[in-house]
Amino acid sequence: MITLQSFRTSVMTPKRQKMESACSDVDPSPCKGRIRLYFFGYGTNPLNQPKSGNPAWSPVGQEGLAWGRPALGSGAFLIPYLIFLFTCGIPLFFLETALGQYTSQGGITAWRKICPIFEGIGYASQVIECYLNVYYIVILSWALFYLFSSFTAVLPWATCNNPWNSNLCVDILNRSSLDNGTLPANATSPMIEFWEKRVLGLTDGIHKLGSLRWELALCLLLAWIICYFCIWKGVKSTGKVVYFTATFPYVMLITLLVRGVTLPGAAEGIIFYLKPDISRLADPQVWMDAGTQILFSYAICQGCLTALGSYNKYTNNCYRDCIMLCFLNSTTSLVAGFAIFSVLGFMAREQGVPIAEVAESGPGLAFIAYPTAVTMMPVSQLWSCLFFLMLVFLGLDSQFVCVESMVTALIDMFPGVFRKKGRRELLILAIAVICYLLGLLLVTEGGMYIFQLFDYYAASGMCLLFLAIFEVICVGWVYGANRFYDNIEDMIGFRPWPLIKICWLVFTPGMCLAVFLFSLIKYTPLKYNNSYVYPAWGYVVGWLMALSSMVCIPLYATFILLKTKGPLKQRLTQLISPAEDLLQPKKHAEGLSEMRRQGWSPPVQKVLSSTERETNF
Repeated sequence: MITLQSFRTSVMTPKRQKMESACSDVDPSPCKGRIRLYFFGYGTNPLNQPKSGNPAWSPVGQEGLAWGRPALGSGAFLIPYLIFLFTCGIPLFFLETALGQYTSQGGITAWRKICPIFEGIGYASQVIECYLNVYYIVILSWALFYLFSSFTAVLPWATCNNPWNSNLCVDILNRSSLDNGTLPANATSPMIEFWEKRVLGLTDGIHKLGSLRWELALCLLLAWIICYFCIWKGVKSTGKVVYFTATFPYVMLITLLVRGVTLPGAAEGIIFYLKPDISRLADPQVWMDAGTQILFSYAICQGCLTALGSYNKYTNNCYRDCIMLCFLNSTTSLVAGFAIFSVLGFMAREQGVPIAEVAESGPGLAFIAYPTAVTMMPVSQLWSCLFFLMLVFLGLDSQFVCVESMVTALIDMFPGVFRKKGRRELLILAIAVICYLLGLLLVTEGGMYIFQLFDYYAASGMCLLFLAIFEVICVGWVYGANRFYDNIEDMIGFRPWPLIKICWLVFTPGMCLAVFLFSLIKYTPLKYNNSYVYPAWGYVVGWLMALSSMVCIPLYATFILLKTKGPLKQRLTQLISPAEDLLQPKKHAEGLSEMRRQGWSPPVQKVLSSTERETNF
């Protein structure tokens, strides 16, 4: 659920107050959309081979309830998931939100304010946002295609009597049609063939992109048009519609859960979901997927939380909000698992195969397993429409927040250009057009292979883990966990639970670093559907996309260190010191005054002024 409140009335520095006054008195357009936002969402995370890859529904509306965590489901995944939740998810979620609220800055300038040498964290997160804006919305084009295909007398994926079906297609919902009641070797279901042959038109590999799927291209265009008009005037332009788009999925989740648990074989699926398989804990991919699930479903290391937190009042109790949101997110994710694995258990029984085999494909889960479920419901066309309409709503919520984060970053960097009437709309239009044109590559017949590269490398858990390590190092060790706790106490009136500070200092960087290194050592190249092996150049492209975000942190640190003048020690001191205009508790303010008397000067504004910007939607 997204709650839109009145314009922010936070405690501001004189500079901020002057800006607010200018916005209201001169040209109101740059200030449109400066709203306090709360995003309640779902917590599974979708794509990446068996992993539910990226967006799940999270505090920023990411998508995952539908993508579940298939092959790695089971207790083998729940154990590291819960460990990551308490040692990384909640501490990082709170860190980014509190940072935005404290600095009143977006995803780039917030890091500059507290520690200029780590500004590269902000740039890295925006690179990941760029990739997400290109490939995530492709999921919406698939959902729209299924939605339009649902307006038929018989759902096209319900039977094998279609032109795209092969001789191997077997209607698993009508086993009586088989001669001996058993499935032949290499049999496929009509749901799988509709997905691979009708929707994707899948080719033999990435080397053969084939032609453009014009129906998907039109659906992608429609998704961008809807997204544009949702955000062109700011998040508030979505109005009261957001209340429906956020609550409607809960109704569908409960409905699908009730239907799922009443299917034959549902018990086996739920047991597979809950029963721990301790031997799987030695698999680094399980831990990698757990970390990815947490970081993506909570929208951590993407710049969104910092930007949204910056709209809170300075005295808002962000600690309470973060704890509530995190538990709501993960609780919904775990409940969604019952709906997912009950259907997977049914499919496994009907096909006579282990559940792990049924659940081996990532992005296809929402477009194979759930279409199977709605096919078995009375008035299946209605349930199909409702389900894919739910995906579209949730996907849009996620997409326009991702775009808004990028728009905010660009406006922050070039306020003189974009903070003029009509410029914001043109900027969003330019982003939409560029991302749409790039996204056309992903809706070709071989586009799924490119999509998987984006999901597995460009916006991977490895990149997010790398960013998370530097975030906690910056706040916990360089800026100082105790100082940040003092800032939080100044905002909310009390100090949060000490365990969160301990996580920032020890557990979070330790867990993220261990899994990051473990995943590098045990790295497994991407395989589509665990069978297709990419050519060498495909893996090179994937790693270049992954490195393009991670390299921002050391490159920017080197750049700003070389550009700043003075002896090395003085430069380091300046670049790890917070900005002068940040509100500091009395004891820290006195300490800074004492340092100034001893000859210390704050960060060199001449170096930073070329990029220093305020955050405004």
